[in-house]
Parts: sequence; structure tokens; C-alpha cells
Amino acid sequence: MTQKKTILDLYKMKENGGKAAWTTAYDCCFAAYAEKAGMDMILVGDSMGMVVYGYQGTIPVTMDMCINACQAVRRGAPNTYVIGDMPFGSYHESVTSAVHNAVRFIKEGDVDAVKLEGGVAVTEVIKAIVRAGIVVFGHVGLTPQSSTAMGGFRAQGRTVESARAVIQDAIAVYEAGSRCILLEGIPEAVGAFIHRILPIPVYGIGAGSDTDGQVLVVGDSLGMFEAFKPKFAKKYADIAGVATQGFAQFIKEVKEGSFPASEHKYSISGDIVEFEKLFIEMESNLRK
Repeated sequence: MTQKKTILDLYKMKENGGKAAWTTAYDCCFAAYAEKAGMDMILVGDSMGMVVYGYQGTIPVTMDMCINACQAVRRGAPNTYVIGDMPFGSYHESVTSAVHNAVRFIKEGDVDAVKLEGGVAVTEVIKAIVRAGIVVFGHVGLTPQSSTAMGGFRAQGRTVESARAVIQDAIAVYEAGSRCILLEGIPEAVGAFIHRILPIPVYGIGAGSDTDGQVLVVGDSLGMFEAFKPKFAKKYADIAGVATQGFAQFIKEVKEGSFPASEHKYSISGDIVEFEKLFIEMESNLRK
């Protein structure tokens, strides 16, 4: 049985130069596959908005969607460190509502930590959630919940001023009490600098290799999501291709009558003559 990591294990991995591998998951089956493979962490990401529900972005994702997904993931991966991704609107209205929703993730979702996007602007929220005794993962750089304000899903930190803002956000999130930080969609040089100056685990998704680990969206890494492919994603499997081929074969066999075959059928237990009498009786009664 896999030993579930704690936040202290993540810090020890950083100290020893180890790299953490984590993935997103939104249901029991894929969470179980990830745990069986030895995944260090699972993020129940608001990317479910696109991967699971077919939205154009993450904004429509609700707290209830996230809580339900967290519960399913925990059932599939009881021994993996799970992070709940706070959706848009769950920590923006007030500090009080942010703490309330973070507590819901812990109590109802059975996660080990929560993640929220933003830098300087969300420091008071982070401080309050941390005071409630909850582990917070920060998320700066390309923040999907703010993609509209950014002009779309665009890499950040590619100019000196933009890089300065990303670095300031990362420092602010750390100083507010985040125990780990995720950098998304920034140049490797900027990611490496943040990794060097911060003492907490710094992870990346499209932030280069000089980090304490990497996360990918499951729809990208396993070839499930075909709408678009981020530059930083790598496809390690082709589930879309395998699934399409499987469905096509099923359709073919149903239409030609080769499925179900004899091995897929149940047989009568008892005297066939008695069953034939039953059929005659039932048919006769139906015609009366």
C-alpha cells in the first residue's frame, strides 16, 4: 500500500533534491490509476470545467462541482496527497467566504490542501485560510481564472515588467503563508529564479525544469482532451484514439450481430420445457 505523503514529506523531497510528480484528476477511476502508478499528488483542478464539462474555460466551475470531484478522487486514491482547487468566486467575495469554502474542501472534500490563484491581491485571503489551519498552495503566472483579464491563455513574465510582477506575486504568496507554490506559463529563467529565492517547494506547469516537480492536466498528458494542446504539455498516452477505436468496434459488432456472443449471455437454469410452458402461458394471458 502506498504511504500517503504529508506536507513535511514534500519539504523533505525538496531538501533532498527530489522531484514531485502530480496530475489532475476529477473522478474515482483516474485517481485510482494515478495512485497505482505512484503519483505523489493529485490536484482536483478547476480544469474539470473544460476536460469534464466542455466549457470554454474554468469560470463556470462551482464549489459543489469541486467538492463532488474531490470526494470521488479520494475514494479512488485514499493514500495520495490530494489538493482541492478553489474555483472562481469561492475566495473573491470576502475573506470570510474564502475561509468557509476552504473549510468545505477539507471537511467535505477530504483533501489535504487547497490551491488558489493570484498573487499580491489574494494575500489577505491566504493569511486567513492559513490561520484556519489549512495548507495553502499558491498559484501565480498564467492563472486561468484571470485569463480574460490577461487577454486569453497567454504566457506571463516574458518582459522585464511582467517578470517583475510574477516574482512579486510569488514572494507575496510565500510571505502570506503558502506552503507550496505552482508556477504556470512563464519563462524557464523566471521560474528558476523564483525556485532559487523561495525556501518552499516550487512546482511548475509550463515553467521550465528548474523546479521541485511538475504537474500536467490529465486530459493533456493522457491524450483525452482534443480541443487544444498547450505548448508545455506532453502526451504520454492516446486515450482519445483508443476510446474512439473501441467505440467504433463496438458499433460495428452490434450492427452486424456478432455482439453479444455466447460468452456474454446467461443460460436458463432448469428445464427448458417448463420455460416454454411459461412463455406460452404469458403470451396467452397477454392476448386476452
